[in-house]
Amino acid sequence: MPHKTAASLSLVLAMCLTTLPAAAQSGFTSAYTDINLDQCMVLEADDFGASWSCPGYKGYPLMVQEGDLRFSLQYGFNVDTNDAGSQTLPPFNHLGSKLEWRLSNASGRWLPIATIVRYHTADSDTGVDSGEVLVVTQLKEGDTCHIAYVDAKANKDANELARQAADKAGDFSCMADEVETIGRFEAY
Repeated sequence: MPHKTAASLSLVLAMCLTTLPAAAQSGFTSAYTDINLDQCMVLEADDFGASWSCPGYKGYPLMVQEGDLRFSLQYGFNVDTNDAGSQTLPPFNHLGSKLEWRLSNASGRWLPIATIVRYHTADSDTGVDSGEVLVVTQLKEGDTCHIAYVDAKANKDANELARQAADKAGDFSCMADEVETIGRFEAY
């Protein structure tokens, strides 16, 4: 009887391992947080812009900034050492309501390595929202910045393209590398 029980347990274990989500097997997965400025703490506001401290993934610091009708995000515990806070898109823009955090378990636990956020961009002539760009940001202390742009309207697989770019985070040098435009790009 013990031999049959061990064989049954082995079979169940093998079935469980083969049915794990592909993301868990590959070492990457996603978590999502809301970008709702009403739920954020206003840090500064005047006629020229504002900044908010917002909830990030499991306490990971996130600051949203707006100036000249353009938004940007800053991440991490020491935002002054990261470049992303000064990065935005050229057209007037605003953020989508969700922030996708790409997580890696390379260290044995799930940690954020990148984010993906949808920027809604305005037509330069009319000011009306016309484009959507998925912005991929590498999260690496001292080297946080945009690493890829994907036109969400021009690419039917835009989310997957952005995730593939995010999963390469960590190898990008914010000082030396150019932000990659992936797929067709017609957003602005």
